[in-house]
Amino acid sequence: MSHARDVVEVVARSLADRADDVSVTEREGREVTHIELSTTGHDLGRMIGRQGRTASAIRALAELVAEPEGRRVMVDFVDTP
Repeated sequence: MSHARDVVEVVARSLADRADDVSVTEREGREVTHIELSTTGHDLGRMIGRQGRTASAIRALAELVAEPEGRRVMVDFVDTP
């Protein structure tokens, strides 16, 4: 697990009403690490925020943490039913 994944998970669980419903998975690509954050609808709205500002902040934090590792990071937000 990367530090970027850990940061995304900590921030997401702190924002969620139901922290147990938050799931963060990571896939290592050739040049990019893909982090997928999934949770229920209401909490997903909190993760994305108004006009995507919270999502942008989460992505920026993940990129800052991954920078010393020399990796690019993509964070995707997924709604689980």
